[in-house]
Amino acid sequence: MSVTDLIRSRRNIKSFKPDDIAESELLYWLEAASYAPNHRMTEPWELKLVGPDTRARLNHKTDFGHAPVVLAVLSKKGASAMERDENMMASACYVQNFLLAAHEAGVGAYWASLGALPQNREILGVSEEYDVIGVFGIGYPEEVPAAKPRTPITAKLTRLV
Repeated sequence: MSVTDLIRSRRNIKSFKPDDIAESELLYWLEAASYAPNHRMTEPWELKLVGPDTRARLNHKTDFGHAPVVLAVLSKKGASAMERDENMMASACYVQNFLLAAHEAGVGAYWASLGALPQNREILGVSEEYDVIGVFGIGYPEEVPAAKPRTPITAKLTRLV
């Protein structure tokens, strides 16, 4: 499948099969994701593999669609507002690379923002030095939803002279 086809077919998955994901595969996708663009090679992302006790304490309304893997992705804040923004953008690129690498193997993810809540930051053991980019349920999709309509790109494009 081409990269363009991967991008167009990736979806946010909300329910998963109980099938396990081999840790070697997960690590392969996480490693591939580390080739994301990042300013001055800061590699600002940090990862937390969420175990069953921590997962239960997060109390996600659908338990991440019963995904077999839950992963939190963090971004180092940096020394300035600009560095923080750069790090968050780089970490979001890391996430997109991961999502596409996993999707290529038939694995999907549910991206939840609940990790940014103060009580969940504490549960995840996130220090003030980090932002939480997301908490992800990862697994083989029970079903893949259809694509939602997108705004034509020409409606988002401004030409400058």
